[in-house]
Amino acid sequence: MTLQTLNAADLIDLFKSWKELFAEQREFLIALDGKVGDSDLGITMSKSFAAAAEALEAEGEAAGIAKLLRTAGAIMARKAPSTMGTLTATGFLRASKAVEGKDVLDTAGMAAFWRAYRDGVAERGKAKVGDKTLLDVLDPIATTLEAQASAGVSLSDALNVTADAAEQALEATKSMLAQHGKAAAFQEKTVGLQDAGATVGAFLIRRMAQFVTGDRTRSSNRQ
Repeated sequence: MTLQTLNAADLIDLFKSWKELFAEQREFLIALDGKVGDSDLGITMSKSFAAAAEALEAEGEAAGIAKLLRTAGAIMARKAPSTMGTLTATGFLRASKAVEGKDVLDTAGMAAFWRAYRDGVAERGKAKVGDKTLLDVLDPIATTLEAQASAGVSLSDALNVTADAAEQALEATKSMLAQHGKAAAFQEKTVGLQDAGATVGAFLIRRMAQFVTGDRTRSSNRQ
């Protein structure tokens, strides 16, 4: 069944789906991060999304969308205090403020969610587009969703278009030089490799699109 809005109950289920995704992709992300990082990305993401999914289920849908996102961000910050864990947590905390008072998220609401997520990550990580980070995928996610919302596109169609844009942006990170974190020390060696953080961003939006359209069959693994 295709959803055209996302409510609090859907959000709890989406986090369960993200938990499954990062459990499945744990080893892939460990291997990818290990090429130029410290190999902890798969562990960080699987641990933080497992904790968030559990916390949201305990909280329940009556909490509402904004509070659920705040809960997710807070638990992620505690459970996975690494760089990527902190950035992911910051994104959800910022998104919670952007959707305060909303009972459902349509395309415009989702655009606000991802714009706040992107801005939070950019400020916290002190990164800019082109630095070969998560931001290189978050920026096209936010701008594509905003364009889709302006055009009046339904949530399911908008998310599919946005996930495609995110995967193209992920592919583009292969030609970039890393500027942040452990990967920056390898600079030239990072050319030809997709960024591990950006991979997480592409995974998040693709799974969100699959969740909304009811399609879990398409692989999220982009190598």
